[in-house]
Amino acid sequence: MSTPDAADAVDAVDAVTYWEDVYAARPVVTDPRPNVRLTEVVTALPPGRALDLGCGNGGDALWLARQGWRVNAVDISAVAVARLTDLARSGGLGDRVTAARHDLHESFPRGGFDLVNAHYLHTPFDLDRSSVLRGAAHALRPGGRLLVVDHGSTAPWSWNQDPDAHFPTPHEVAAGIGADPSAWTIERAEASRRTATGPGGQRAEVTDHILLLRRAS
Repeated sequence: MSTPDAADAVDAVDAVTYWEDVYAARPVVTDPRPNVRLTEVVTALPPGRALDLGCGNGGDALWLARQGWRVNAVDISAVAVARLTDLARSGGLGDRVTAARHDLHESFPRGGFDLVNAHYLHTPFDLDRSSVLRGAAHALRPGGRLLVVDHGSTAPWSWNQDPDAHFPTPHEVAAGIGADPSAWTIERAEASRRTATGPGGQRAEVTDHILLLRRAS
């Protein structure tokens, strides 16, 4: 997320207003791309029901729908939710994508899911991520998977340029979820580097922290 004035903005507004302003200031992305870690993990999985946490521009939700998934997509920004709804309808995916506004600090979508996708669920505001991800793990149906992809390094376009920032490892994230090993299996926990493109077209090598958790059948 490219928000160069994040520190000042956090002091001035609440989380909802902040993220509404971020998306309102951006042009509509008519063909948003899915995250590469999602496509590499999910391509081999049979379609089912998915939950996309922090859907943003909607690239992940739309890609999942095109693969045959039925997707519940949520974001704190009503602007992002409305744009995704319009894109799904115009792309003939309105029956496969349901977008709704949720502030995960206060509420979590109901239902059971075969996949919960949580890509870069970071914010300059207070958020009990462990609690959110714990809820996501418990929302999995038997055999379902939770995919958590976090920043493992600071990109030049990141709002967080703190040189002392700590990037929790996948195993630290799993420990925060507190998943019982008899009921949840860690299928993947690793740091992986790739070349990324920022919102302004900048390119840089970044590290992703990837956690893939599977609920027992």
